[in-house]
Order: sequence, then structure tokens, then C-alpha cells
Amino acid sequence: MCIGVAPPAKAPWPHPLIAREGWPFLAISFIVSLAVNALAGWLWALPLWIIALFVLQFFRDPASHAPVGEGLVLSPADGRIVAVEETDDPWLKRRALKISVFMNVFNVHSNRAPVDGEVKERWYNPGKFVNADLAKASTENERNAVWFRTRDGKDVTCVQVAGLIARRILCYVEPGASLQRGERYGFIRFGSRVDVYLPTDARPRVALGDKVSASSDVLAQL
Repeated sequence: MCIGVAPPAKAPWPHPLIAREGWPFLAISFIVSLAVNALAGWLWALPLWIIALFVLQFFRDPASHAPVGEGLVLSPADGRIVAVEETDDPWLKRRALKISVFMNVFNVHSNRAPVDGEVKERWYNPGKFVNADLAKASTENERNAVWFRTRDGKDVTCVQVAGLIARRILCYVEPGASLQRGERYGFIRFGSRVDVYLPTDARPRVALGDKVSASSDVLAQL
């Protein structure tokens, strides 16, 4: 099968280089750094400038190009593959192929639709904030699940999972929305994971430990 590259998927607002979720944090960190720099000198302000630079890199949100091809499931997040296994999908009550992407604090935390399709349902569950690299994070942590149905009737569940220091899951889609592969639909602040549940006959295209980029790398083929 031939796989090409499509232009970046449409976004619900003009695409900034820095995610709008981070604008308040970035403004506060730079204003405080400037104030301390002016009042006490650059040595006192240096740790604050380092924090401001960290905030800047954390909320970066570069545009990406989605591969095109039949049945492709794209990575919904930047990070490292920490699970490729058959298990139960707790949202759709079925056996499924689960592929999990762990995001550390240096990854881009914008989340993107893994498939073309309609949002059939969305669920939010409060929970704990254990290390998102651990398997139990999928069932114990705060999480937000989105059920996508592809144009050929395949069901894909994409679950945003909060992490050890993540305290806010943001999701901008509701049932009835139609998304393109690679379209931005959410954001998780400060370290987390995304679990993708696929039909059991899906063919994985990644392995444990692989590093992937949101909407640029293929997780599996339906």
C-alpha cells in the first residue's frame, strides 16, 4: 500500500506555534522573570528564566503532516510506546488491541484524532494521579475517553489519561463532531499518556519503546 503525506488537518482555531492553553502560564512566568531581573538583577532572576523557558518548550505546538492511506491509525500524541497488548476496552465493553503512548514533560502535549470519523460518545472519570508510565494509570487515574467511529464502521476509543503532575485534561469535542486524522481535539498539561483501543484484528505498526509523533506516525492499520 502506498502511503503519502497530506497537508495539516484543519484546526478549530488558527494554529499557533505555542498552544493557547499555555499563554497564561507563559505570560505570568515571563512577567515575573522580568520583574525580578529589573529589581534584583539577572542572577536572582536566572532560575525564573529557566522556568519560563521550560514553560515555553512545554506548550509548543508545531503543525504536523498526517500520512494518508487506507485504514491508518495515527498516534494521538507525542511520546513513547509503553503498551501494545490485547485487553478489555472498559468503555465499549469489548476485547481490543490497546496501544499506549506515554508523554513526558518534554513532549508536545497537544492531542490529535487518530482516525477520520465521528465522535459517538465522550466519558470523563475522576481519579488518581499516579505515574502515567505505569499500567495501572489506565484504570486508576483521571481520564477522558472519546469514542470515534470511522467511515467504514470501525470503533476506536482514545483515552486521555492524567499523569503524576498532570492536573488538567482538556477536550474540545462532543458527540456528533466529525474529525479528520491529525485534527487537534485536546490537550493534557504536564506529563500524561493516551491509550488507544482498536478492534482485535487491527495490525500494530509500533513496538514497545518506540518513539512516536502525534499525527505523523502510524500506530496500527485497521
